[in-house]
Order: sequence, then structure tokens, then C-alpha cells
Amino acid sequence: MFVGWVLITVLVAMVVLGLGAVVWSLRVVQQFERGVVFRFGQVRRDVRGPGLMMITPFVDRLDKVNMQVVTMPVPAQDGITRDNVTVRVDAVVYFRVVDPVKVVVDVQDYHSAIRQVALASLRSIIGKSDLDDLLSNREHLNRGLELMIDSPALDWGVHIDRVEIKDVALPESMKRSMSRQAEAERERRSRVITADGELQASRTLAQAAEVMAEHPAALQLRLLQTVVEVAAEKNSTLVLPFPVELLRFLERATPADAATPPPTMPATRTPAEQSGATPLQAFRPTWRGAAIPQPGSNRQQRRDCSPPG
Repeated sequence: MFVGWVLITVLVAMVVLGLGAVVWSLRVVQQFERGVVFRFGQVRRDVRGPGLMMITPFVDRLDKVNMQVVTMPVPAQDGITRDNVTVRVDAVVYFRVVDPVKVVVDVQDYHSAIRQVALASLRSIIGKSDLDDLLSNREHLNRGLELMIDSPALDWGVHIDRVEIKDVALPESMKRSMSRQAEAERERRSRVITADGELQASRTLAQAAEVMAEHPAALQLRLLQTVVEVAAEKNSTLVLPFPVELLRFLERATPADAATPPPTMPATRTPAEQSGATPLQAFRPTWRGAAIPQPGSNRQQRRDCSPPG
């Protein structure tokens, strides 16, 4: 009886152990994962796909590798560009695993390895580029940065899908200098455009002047049009332009004799001036032929001024 109970106990223990081994040997691999099996520490080249699988208990070990695209931000790095400008640049790296066996066997932590390579490549690309390239030619720099990171990553079973430079931080002094440069450039363009417009307008005015010279009535029509444009507004004063051509026409129509000034008479000297007398002495009015004497007594003046009998 005792032996029977012992046998039953042993059988139950064996069944329990067998069920436990079976359960322990079952593995589930997700759709985005791949399984790498190690048997007695040696990797097996056949990669297990997604689904339910069974490994040998106490013999095999399964490592799961994520095949999804990983987004890794690269911390901002300070550097000096080729034209000696201090900048601060950060980026982001997109990569995925293409060979699960290499990722597990060839590199201890591929996330950390990719991160360090990205930091070194970013600093290198900053030193090889100009500031204008960092600001306006980022597509070319992104491709170069992608090649620099992807070259060592392929040996680790990782493929770099994309690398993007996110932001380029500049010093405040450089920002002010660039703003002044942009303002000067805009002012230069405006002056060039204004000068070009003046040149085109002068050519058009020259053509219009040639047409008006051939057709004088066009000048009068233009004058009337100007008057209409001025009178269109509510103005109390009307300005009528006087054409210079009309003055020239009147000048041509004036006869030559009328234009010459009359001859001037030669200046003659009086006898008093010839004798050397002063103007007051020479100017002596007479009364019926009698000269007025010089001032004297009142009686003498009355006798001299009385008319003859």
C-alpha cells in the first residue's frame, strides 16, 4: 500500500514537472519582433519569426529584438563653423534593425552606440560647414550626416533611415548682424528696382516726346487731359500750364523790325554846363524876358518884379 502511494506521488510530480517544462519552453514573439536563439551559448542562425514557438528547456535561450523604427534625439552640440561662427545645433536620427543576429552578437548596446556616433558626426559636420550651409542648405548636410552615421551602423545590423538637423542657435550679436545685412540687402534691391523703373519711364517718355514732336496736336490733347485731371478734384484754384512751345511760336512770328530797339539820341550839353556853372546857377527862370535877380532886399525885389509901364 505504501509503495503504491509513493509511485502515485512520483508520477504526479513527473507530470507536474513535464507540464512546467512545456509551459516554460513556450515563447510568444510579437509581429514587430524577431527571436534569436542561443543553444548552449551558441547563436543559431535561424531567426524565429512572430507567433508561438517552443524552445528546448534548459538548453535554449531566446532573445527578442525590436524591428520598429527608433527615433533618437541628438542633444545640442556647440561647435565652430568653417567661417569661425559659434553655433549650437541639435538633430534627430531615425533608424531600425535589419539584422537581429548582428545587433545581439556584434554590439553590446546598439542604442548607445548609435547615439555616440551621431554626436561625433554632428560635431564633425558643424566644423566642415559654413553658416550659410547650416541655415539654407540643410538637405545636403542631412544626407552627409546620414552617410557618416550609417557607415559604422551597417556593421552592427542597423540601418539609418533619416537624419534631420532640427535647430541652429546663433549668438545674439550674430542675429543682429544678420538682420542689419538683410535690411541693407532689401534697401539695395529697392534702390535698384526704383532706378530700373526710372530708366524704363525715361525711355517711354522719350518715345512719347518723339510722337508729340511729329504730331503737335498731341501736346494740346495732353494739356487738356492734365487740366481735366486737376479739375476732377474739388479745388478752388485751377492751374493752367503755359507751354513753352507757344512762346517759341510767338518769337518766330514776331517780325525782325519790331524786335530791334529804337535808336537813341546822342546826349548834348547845355551852354551853362559848358561854362561850368552849377545846375542851381544855370536854372534861372525869366518873367517876360527879364531874369530874376539874386535874393536881396525886399524893395529891390518888388521893383525888379514890377511889370514895365
